Amino acid sequence: MIEQMPRPHWQPLMRTGTAGVTVRVALNRAAIVIANLRFAPNATIDEHSAPFEVDVICLDGEGFVSVGGESSVFRAGERVVWPAGVNHRLWTLDVSMETLMVERR
Repeated sequence: MIEQMPRPHWQPLMRTGTAGVTVRVALNRAAIVIANLRFAPNATIDEHSAPFEVDVICLDGEGFVSVGGESSVFRAGERVVWPAGVNHRLWTLDVSMETLMVERR
């Protein structure tokens, strides 16, 4: 059967310490969540950890990623893994970025 996406429309990411980020959730099942995040120029998500591993794929644009205190440029076509329990962060400066997040819970 065909089902609707949990959140098919772009909505602001409501998280303390986040600015300029919108999200839409494509899939939310027992063991996996898949979501798109769009970062405006000068957008940020606060540094935090999660109790599960997350694959982050940069689909468009570029920004920065931090994992365990190490930062690097993050560009379209690249992927990074956020290990469970390790602090991580995404942000942009002068350009926008779109990512795909795959959370394995």
